[in-house]
Amino acid sequence: MAEIDKVKEEIGAIKTYLGFIIAFIITLGAGSAKVYLENSSDLLISLGILGILFSGISVLTTCKSHAQKIKSLRDL
Repeated sequence: MAEIDKVKEEIGAIKTYLGFIIAFIITLGAGSAKVYLENSSDLLISLGILGILFSGISVLTTCKSHAQKIKSLRDL
């Protein structure tokens, strides 16, 4: 039973990390949109878009890890 509880805790932690990443993407998107509407700086817009892309890749890798943990839970 201890192994199942450990995997469940890891799945819960991954869900928490995923929530943080999604919140970060939303924040970057809102900030980039504000800078774009104000015509402030092309550099900040570019950095915001790159940050969103990097965070999107993080979401994909986190989801892949989440799926692997769920599969390992079925095997126990």
